[in-house]
Amino acid sequence: MENVIIIGTGPAGYTAAIYSARADLSPLILTGSQPGGQLTTTTDVENFPGFPEGIMGPELMVKMQQQAERFGARVENGVEVTDVIKNDDGSFTVKAKQVFGTETMEWQSKTVIIASGASARYLGLPGEMDLVKSGAGLTACATCDGAFYRDVPVCVIGGGDSAAEEATFLTKFASKVYLIHRREELRASKIMAQRALDNPKIEPVWNSQVVEYLLDDNGRIRGVKLENTVDGSHSELELEGVFMAIGHTPNSGFLSDELVDKDESGYVLQVPGRTATKTPGLYSAGDISDTVYRQGITAAGQGCAAALEAEHYLAGLEG
Repeated sequence: MENVIIIGTGPAGYTAAIYSARADLSPLILTGSQPGGQLTTTTDVENFPGFPEGIMGPELMVKMQQQAERFGARVENGVEVTDVIKNDDGSFTVKAKQVFGTETMEWQSKTVIIASGASARYLGLPGEMDLVKSGAGLTACATCDGAFYRDVPVCVIGGGDSAAEEATFLTKFASKVYLIHRREELRASKIMAQRALDNPKIEPVWNSQVVEYLLDDNGRIRGVKLENTVDGSHSELELEGVFMAIGHTPNSGFLSDELVDKDESGYVLQVPGRTATKTPGLYSAGDISDTVYRQGITAAGQGCAAALEAEHYLAGLEG
């Protein structure tokens, strides 16, 4: 019987592992299909405290894993959780399968911390994820990467509040921000939309969708090819950065409604002011529940909180 199983890695999962390992709980980490989470798809991370010169996303995640392992955390690589079951005795059964293979496995644990995160939505165009991983001009986080695009034109793809907000944020750095939307008006709230459209650096590109990323000789984005959604005509837009703002998908499909409450988008709901879910002994941390901040440092903070709550819960069981 495990004391703590942590589902997912990234800043939330690894921080939860560091804290619970230092509490001598010997946590077991199940990495999922993307060890290290979304930060492994970024290059320079300059906004995580403690690294004044910045650090590569994958390197940061390796360091966090090593720190967790130093204190006794154990990592099970290459497994993806398929189900979490609350047992009659109050413990949990966690079922998983190999990411590459057919083998299934299961563990028993007194507590579970869900840190499986959320995945940014992209367009599904050829070579898209290679551009994300190589830092070649495609990203889904303006707050993380906006400062790398000073005095160059960029675009934001989307039409909701996030798109309007990210476009406005990027005007601090970019020389021009094209806001590309499939329709002829934004879906964003009136105040957010007006704020973006009133900004002289933002130019809306209506009734358009990106159908191809145009690359320079070094494999970096130099522009996008657009298709008009009304007449089907094509055009090209010269720019150096593409920011995706078409939403995120929480990785919560393996969690039943009996176990956790979710919002309409699938994000796990927490007890207000805590990381606990509606099921005693089950906690969530990071982007699986965070629909507002979605930053590495806020995910790490929730990972810390979840580990502390799990430790207190276990102490109550023993008492």
